Amino acid sequence: MSENLITLQSKIADFCRARDWDQFHGAKDLGIGLVTEASELLEIFRFQSDQQVAELFNGPRRSDIEDEMADVLFFLLRMAQRYDVDLPAALKSKMKKNEEKYPVEKAKGSNKKYNQFDPS
Repeated sequence: MSENLITLQSKIADFCRARDWDQFHGAKDLGIGLVTEASELLEIFRFQSDQQVAELFNGPRRSDIEDEMADVLFFLLRMAQRYDVDLPAALKSKMKKNEEKYPVEKAKGSNKKYNQFDPS
């Protein structure tokens, strides 16, 4: 990765400030944007087999996938920037919680949700 999150957030803030977009970028609208862009990413893969999806990453649609992934990242970074969320710290905290919910001895090789594990 060539740029850190702080640098990317600063570039996004400058981009949005130059366009006077703060007025449109409240938490609700940024959340809607995040979900919308994630849906557009998912739409590319709809009705595709695993093999077809793999081929999409190696063909002309790769740039479409990258664009949608960048849009998702834009909205996530913008929300973090606007509301002073330290994403690396938040991820570290969440991973600690996930380690507790999904201990290796119960979760390894399983797609069960933590509340579906055998309580023993």
